[in-house]
Amino acid sequence: MGWKILLPQEIMSEGRKLLEDAGHTIIEGRGFETEDVLADMKEHQPDAMIVRITPITREVIESNPNLKVIVRHGAGFDALDVKACHDNGVQTLYAPVANSTSVAETALLLILECSRNVTALHKTWVDDYYKAKLKIKKNTLNGKTVGIIGCGNIGSRLAVRALAMEMNVLAYDPYKPASAFPDGVEVVRDLDRIFKESDYVSVHTPNTSVTKNMVNKERLAMMKPTAFLINTARGGCVVEEDLYEACKNGVIAGAGLDAIRKEPVDPENPLLTLDNVIIYPHIGGNTVEAAHRASYFAAMGVQEVYEGKTPTWPINDVDYETAVTYDDTKKPDKKPAGMFDF
Repeated sequence: MGWKILLPQEIMSEGRKLLEDAGHTIIEGRGFETEDVLADMKEHQPDAMIVRITPITREVIESNPNLKVIVRHGAGFDALDVKACHDNGVQTLYAPVANSTSVAETALLLILECSRNVTALHKTWVDDYYKAKLKIKKNTLNGKTVGIIGCGNIGSRLAVRALAMEMNVLAYDPYKPASAFPDGVEVVRDLDRIFKESDYVSVHTPNTSVTKNMVNKERLAMMKPTAFLINTARGGCVVEEDLYEACKNGVIAGAGLDAIRKEPVDPENPLLTLDNVIIYPHIGGNTVEAAHRASYFAAMGVQEVYEGKTPTWPINDVDYETAVTYDDTKKPDKKPAGMFDF
């Protein structure tokens, strides 16, 4: 018989084929906004939905008593009211490893672009070639320290790539035992150390009650004046007003952002006026390869629930205020391969 499956946004061919081959009916969504999904829910009463970017509220979930499962097409799910789903017996799934590599690459790209001051270069070199070449400060990554906040699927991949770039890596993740961190990483349990000792602070956490506004005026003041903040996670983790002041006034050297509080960006956002801030339109997980994987994994999740199987990637309710934490540490046995002392 199959299910009716709502797609507010298109998915890639692999995922669509899996669903159609299994006998499901695909419903094309009428638009990207929450009110569009709400209207589709009321009209079509789908059994399942795969959602990419639309915020899904309690009102949307409770508008359709036939709904059985929602799959988030990717790793982040803070735009989905998970509690409302579970309150209404709706299973929630996601695809946590589908775009991990592409987001880690994006973080490394932002680190590299910040190290070369590319925004200032782009604005300068045509009119003043020698100023761009000789006067605008640029740095190598060899020997620098990256501090990773959140060392899960994405943070761990960034750690491996940073080690390959001959960087020192500090990593903070209180919900993970030291033995589970990549080899070569120094595991630290004091978050302030990340801000005080790193040349690049890279955020890889969900937006939770613990991490909301985690990067604020006080923590930015701990950073070196030569250090950069990198955020490819969630805009809610950073107090943007504090970041603007820190970058504008030289408290830190600048920032590379793939996530901001208001998306799409407000043209009046003052961060857009700064030459030492790079902002991407939240494209870390939007490579072709990541989209193919996420679409297939999301469709696979729907099919697992349809067949009565235990889904591979459920979204679980986690109370980060009371979750188990670890205080063990680990230091690297040696410098990253190829590290030079000169």
